Amino acid sequence: MADLIKINGLDNERRKSTQELLLEINEAVEKCFTEISVYACGQHDIGGPLWNKHGRPLKFYVKNPGQRVGSMGMQGTTIIVEGSATADTGWLNAGAEIIVKGNSGDTTAHCAATGKIYIGGSAGARSGALMKYDPKFSPPEFWVLKNTGSFSFEFMGGGIAVVCGYGCEDMESVLGYRSCVGMVGGVIYVRGNVKDLSDDVWLMDIDEEDWKFLDTNLPVFLKKIQRPGALGKLLKREEWKRIVPKSHEERNKHDLPSLRDFRLNKWVEGGIFGDMLDDDFKVAKFVETGDLRLKYPEWRNANYSAPCEYNCPTYIPTQKRISLLRQGKIKEALELVLDYSPFPASVCGQVCPNLCMDDCSRRYIDIPVNIGELGLLSKDIPAKRCETTKLEKVAIVGSGASGLAAAYQLRLMGYEVDIYEQDDKLGGKLRQVIPVERLNREILEFEIKRILDMGVKAFVNSKIDKDKMKSLLKEYDAVVLAIGAHNPVVLPVEGHEKLIKGLDFLKSINKGEIPKIGERVVVIGAGNAGMDVVLSAYKIGAKKVTAIDIQKPAAFDKEIEHAKSLGAEIIWPCYTEKITDEGLVLKDGRVIPADTVIISIGDRPEFVMLDKEYLDERGKVRINEYYQLEIEPKLFVAGDAIKLGLFTHALGDGRKVALNIDRMFKGLPLSNFAKAPMIPQDRVKKEYYQAFNLSKVGEIPPEEETKRCMSCGFCRDCELCMESCPEQAISRVQKDDGKFEYISNPNKCIGCGICAGICPCGIWEMIDNTMKYLES
Repeated sequence: MADLIKINGLDNERRKSTQELLLEINEAVEKCFTEISVYACGQHDIGGPLWNKHGRPLKFYVKNPGQRVGSMGMQGTTIIVEGSATADTGWLNAGAEIIVKGNSGDTTAHCAATGKIYIGGSAGARSGALMKYDPKFSPPEFWVLKNTGSFSFEFMGGGIAVVCGYGCEDMESVLGYRSCVGMVGGVIYVRGNVKDLSDDVWLMDIDEEDWKFLDTNLPVFLKKIQRPGALGKLLKREEWKRIVPKSHEERNKHDLPSLRDFRLNKWVEGGIFGDMLDDDFKVAKFVETGDLRLKYPEWRNANYSAPCEYNCPTYIPTQKRISLLRQGKIKEALELVLDYSPFPASVCGQVCPNLCMDDCSRRYIDIPVNIGELGLLSKDIPAKRCETTKLEKVAIVGSGASGLAAAYQLRLMGYEVDIYEQDDKLGGKLRQVIPVERLNREILEFEIKRILDMGVKAFVNSKIDKDKMKSLLKEYDAVVLAIGAHNPVVLPVEGHEKLIKGLDFLKSINKGEIPKIGERVVVIGAGNAGMDVVLSAYKIGAKKVTAIDIQKPAAFDKEIEHAKSLGAEIIWPCYTEKITDEGLVLKDGRVIPADTVIISIGDRPEFVMLDKEYLDERGKVRINEYYQLEIEPKLFVAGDAIKLGLFTHALGDGRKVALNIDRMFKGLPLSNFAKAPMIPQDRVKKEYYQAFNLSKVGEIPPEEETKRCMSCGFCRDCELCMESCPEQAISRVQKDDGKFEYISNPNKCIGCGICAGICPCGIWEMIDNTMKYLES
């Protein structure tokens, strides 16, 4: 596709509306045209806030534009106007380079924030008004070859303006009249006569740095507007002046009478109500401090959950982990995740679908922070040394994710822990079911060994029956039942005996066996486990695999895409009628040919070690909200034995059970571990961040993700609140343990809310002070 496209403002001599023309321009940009020639007919807003999705620069060639050409133009955009432009050229310019080869109308460069505007002729009234400067970006530049109209540079707050006065040597004022009123920032370089200049500014000679800037950039400007021959007339340094704003003190050096003197001597004798009452002339402040403020700020660091933390079933506070990485505390950051999960690399880094990324605030700017990669950074951390400091002993039945997590957490607390596993190896479904393509076995082995190296004892080939369970309850001070769910659900349809159970299928493959399945396989169930079955079927020789489900597949998108990339077909909704030698028959009469049909629609736990009084009418174990058996307080249940979920849910369950066992031993009430509420999105200031080039996201190393994390609800110690407080009421307090906090002094604070408004992370919160005010 060519990079240049031509767009006409007329359609068979009919003038297109501005909306029609802008839609055509937007469509051209979407199609990745990078050079756009626009023959306009007075349409406005041409070349506004546009950007190429591949990050390539955009260039516009414009004739006959209407108002606001280049308004809110973005960085990477160049707009070249052949001839003149009308009012508001470069209004709110946000980074574009705008070149007008002729004159420009009123309010050119109005409110420009960054970028460069070059005018090859004159600019109209109020040009350069309200220009500003944000230190995050380069200052805006506004160059005019000839002169500007009256009231130019009103309330200018920042940036650089250059008015060359070329060909205007006989004018009374190249800035018009009443220019620079209310100017508080920036600098204006001017050549030629200036008259009726505002009292708010100084007119000064230029110095060496000023001339260096002009001498370097004047040739660039003249080349842009195609007037290089004008350079000779502009290179006389003595003809140039500089305009800068007066300081606040310089503007207000005259003494004003006190309000009391004014009311007594200048207004009415005795005051406005002097004939009615005696006035003590005590003036109440318009802005109060202390208890008289309507609102007051509180530094509520970590009072809210970040979206990543709130959505993590294991409660990992990723924003705190990234904060440590940002501070260069690599060791502490990598160890932090181990306070919550013993499997940061195998589960969090490989198996978990990373629910933490689903609501990551960064997705509102470009894409979520790559949290999964951060987990892999912790894969080589050795085991912590754990001494047995507690008298109580705990038994764990089952060594899947929840059982190992409970054992790990209890060992960290100093308890003696024994694991009983009926298989010959530890790991549960992590080892038995997950394909090696999804879970690196070396990493899994290391993380299991790390738990054992902490002093956890494991007894394999130990099947727990009712008698053994009763002896465990007598021998140990607490028992955790983490048996998982290993009884596959089977559909009660004709031919169900021909079905292969998906769980058994995956276990046999992970043991190194190769089941005979033929070339055509149908998988009933399209959840994540079903996708593992699809992957494993192709691995051992299947040519065509079809997965069906009665509803939209529950598998995560990346698992579905992986299966499809292997050639799998996923069909829904489908209802199974029967299984025959030819394959699977659906209730609508369709037949899906199959040599093998594998069912993967869920698994159930088997509580063969418990008496019936422990179970409800559905065969589920009776537990309270603390994962504790209602009739046996020493017995806790965790993981899939309660409810099927992700491995991260199992890790979270194991941790909560361990913490509650510790609370039980200490005589404390048990907890349901409710999370702090998720921080509202409008509290996190996205305006501080620029979108990353999406074509390079895959190249970002995990360590660089620290720059993209927005630290939701967790102070990044930027000091913006302290620097921006108009009353200097905020101070930073460093504590002996290395932590810090920000404190607002109520005797100085006026409750203006600037700290809350400027905080990038949403830490400061304005609290209603009405009751204090009424009580006082």
